[in-house]
Amino acid sequence: MEPFVVSARKYRPATFKDVVGQQSITNTLENAIENNHLAQALLFTGPRGVGKTTCARILAKKINEQATGVDDDDFAFNIFELDAASNNSVDDIRSLIDQVRIPPQVGKYKVYIIDEVHMLSSAAFNAFLKTLEEPPVHAIFILATTEKHKIIPTILSRCQIFDFKRITVQSAKEHLKNIAVQEGVQAEDDALHIIAQKADGAMRDALSIYDRVISFSGKNLTRQAVTENLNVLDYDVYFNITDLLITNKIPEVLIAFNQVLSKGFDGQHFINGLASHFRDLLVAKDSATIQLLEVGDTAKKQYLEQASKADFSFLLTAIEKANTTDLSYRASKNQRLLVELCLMQLASITHDGQKKKQ
Repeated sequence: MEPFVVSARKYRPATFKDVVGQQSITNTLENAIENNHLAQALLFTGPRGVGKTTCARILAKKINEQATGVDDDDFAFNIFELDAASNNSVDDIRSLIDQVRIPPQVGKYKVYIIDEVHMLSSAAFNAFLKTLEEPPVHAIFILATTEKHKIIPTILSRCQIFDFKRITVQSAKEHLKNIAVQEGVQAEDDALHIIAQKADGAMRDALSIYDRVISFSGKNLTRQAVTENLNVLDYDVYFNITDLLITNKIPEVLIAFNQVLSKGFDGQHFINGLASHFRDLLVAKDSATIQLLEVGDTAKKQYLEQASKADFSFLLTAIEKANTTDLSYRASKNQRLLVELCLMQLASITHDGQKKKQ
């Protein structure tokens, strides 16, 4: 049996064009290399799994290729990676500084990638300062971190800082779609959208979730398979609940909520998702805000359909009540009753409104 290679490694970008969702940064770096305008100390900062280390590796390889005009794998010997999480002492940095002085045997530059640089001790930071300020002409430092605020200002002032942003749901979904096509996987649009949402802006997380769901469902990736495997409440649950709330069916709403609890879902997770559902319905009511609706194509049709049934005032009141319940949940002694009371109040909003009209 061949060893399995996770998608995050298998589809790791090899060029700047392959990097997802960081176009402004990759364009800046490419232009800086072409115009010979690249700083000798760079700091890549941003959330986990958005491409910081990947961009550092691509940049490290491209620097020597551009300088010599040769595409050669030997330049791999010019790239040194240091994990500051496990090599964070003064001795580790002094050893690095001694190594920096030696010019490269092949190519023009030696590139030092220091990952998780915020983990360096304060003594190690101070030992690194002088070298970072006046590095040898053949040395380039690329520092990567998820926690910029932990790096001392004297280091920050010596670096050109690049802030990596979270990957948008749409960008992550499109990337997953391309991978699914290459793998011969039949993937539903909504299924990929849920994975992209669950990843919360981290492409590496999205690929890890994708691998896990593919192991569960095989070559046919459906929305149902994703919701089952990731233990997330499907859109259909909220669509059904909202239909019952609009038509004032209190007993049916309580039964539907009981079914949610019987599947092992937390009451706060449910009410939080319901508040988000009301928000999405509110967004779907106006053509100007519909672009803020981050769901798949099939779900979008359902949102537009239900938004036409739900009154604007109902949605505003419903969001407020659901949000208040969410905030009160942890402090409540009877959490189930709190959510049930909220649902009964929500189901009574339109009923009370009809009474007043009569």
